[in-house]
Amino acid sequence: MAEKVLVTGGGGYIGSHCVLELIEAGFQPVVVDNFSNAVREGDVPESIRRIEKLLSTSIEFHELDLLDRSGLEKLFKEHSFSAVMHFAGLKAVGESVEQPLRYYRVNLTASMNLIEVMQAHNVHNLVFSSSATVYGDPQHLPIDELHPVGGCTNPYGKTKFFIEEMIKDHCRAEKNWNAVLLRYFNPIGAHPSGQIGEDPQGIPNNLLPYVAQVAVGRREHLNVFGNDYDTVDGTGVRDYIHVVDLAKGHIAALKKLKDNCGCKVYNLGTGHGYSVLQMVTAMEKASGKKIPYKVTSRRDGDVASCYANPCLAEKELAWKAQYNLEVMCADLWRWQSKNPTGFSPETHS
Repeated sequence: MAEKVLVTGGGGYIGSHCVLELIEAGFQPVVVDNFSNAVREGDVPESIRRIEKLLSTSIEFHELDLLDRSGLEKLFKEHSFSAVMHFAGLKAVGESVEQPLRYYRVNLTASMNLIEVMQAHNVHNLVFSSSATVYGDPQHLPIDELHPVGGCTNPYGKTKFFIEEMIKDHCRAEKNWNAVLLRYFNPIGAHPSGQIGEDPQGIPNNLLPYVAQVAVGRREHLNVFGNDYDTVDGTGVRDYIHVVDLAKGHIAALKKLKDNCGCKVYNLGTGHGYSVLQMVTAMEKASGKKIPYKVTSRRDGDVASCYANPCLAEKELAWKAQYNLEVMCADLWRWQSKNPTGFSPETHS
């Protein structure tokens, strides 16, 4: 009998790719999502429907908001989960600066509800979707897991840091708990099939989906937030990781939990940084399209450079990013060109 793994936020970009990898690794995912960043197709997210078709399988899905404590309790009473992968949460840096209380209420309360219900139902294994934003403005590069955390430059990052602390403290108090906290750098790309990918609702908050939408003609030009950073060309430098590599990192983390590992933290990145303009050039090459851009003022909460030292994940999880920048951009363009308006048949406003 395949192990059941609860996937919160499994209809979203990263969650859906992890659902696919879970199935291929022999697990049985049970997906919950509240459609805050997933396109509905009937009663299920379109991303989940496509995975079912791609893998010729069926996936159990429940529409559920983790703020609904009674709904969460009901789900855990009906299932025996071996572990939980927790992706659900608000995730836009700029929006978090504008709406901090909403981010604290949603992200922290949802995570507390989840951990408390897990504890009540004797589910003690957790993989948490964290972020490199917990490192704040980098004090050294590349960033390893010993880099100081908590000096976050935006409320989104602070929510990830607070949830990490919550999980660490709980693992200290409950010795039978195991958790792996995965600090993502910048996920991009899409599944090689072109069937699932990133489909942000409204105006994209992240660079690559915006660039892809400009390339496919959905948007007129890219706004580059600042060109006066201390970087190779003045634009922000980030560590971009293929979403499939990221998803495979979650499978490795799930296997690590079986070692009764306690609470572990790992960076998931490539160890290489690319600037905004370098990414624009790479996407122009992948798409064969000219991508016009305009330089605007810096965005609140952004840092100049941020890239990982991913060696610990390679050493302890036997995981390493496999896809290079060319493949990441090619897969992103395959997704976007096959799905010019994303999952929806009509362009999102």
